[in-house]
Amino acid sequence: MNNIFSLSFWFDLRPGKLIAAYQNILVGLVIIMAVVAVVSFILKRNKKNLYFKLWEKAFSFAFTNTFIGLLLFFFNYEMIPFFSARFWYPLWLAGMITWLVFIVKFFESLPQKKKQIEEEKAYKKYIP
Repeated sequence: MNNIFSLSFWFDLRPGKLIAAYQNILVGLVIIMAVVAVVSFILKRNKKNLYFKLWEKAFSFAFTNTFIGLLLFFFNYEMIPFFSARFWYPLWLAGMITWLVFIVKFFESLPQKKKQIEEEKAYKKYIP
């Protein structure tokens, strides 16, 4: 465990293969992202839906991170020196967290948009 807190652990350009448990976690995460990408692709088909943009954002998030995860897995499997370095994983995680923050902010703004649409429908009901 002491090794994980050293800079040489994270910035070694020839780190070797991942431990089997971490490799399984990476594969599981990639599979989860692929399933989310497929589900969000199916749900974003209805463009008139209020949640269309949310599903579109979820699809782009999941598809992009599935691709990046597959690349990281491939580079680690083939032991390509620079691209299999361990510092890519925290960078990928930080990017995913940042992207999720923006998706959650958009999700939190949806009730206001829904209320605005309902008020607009109620107003248009009386206009000839």
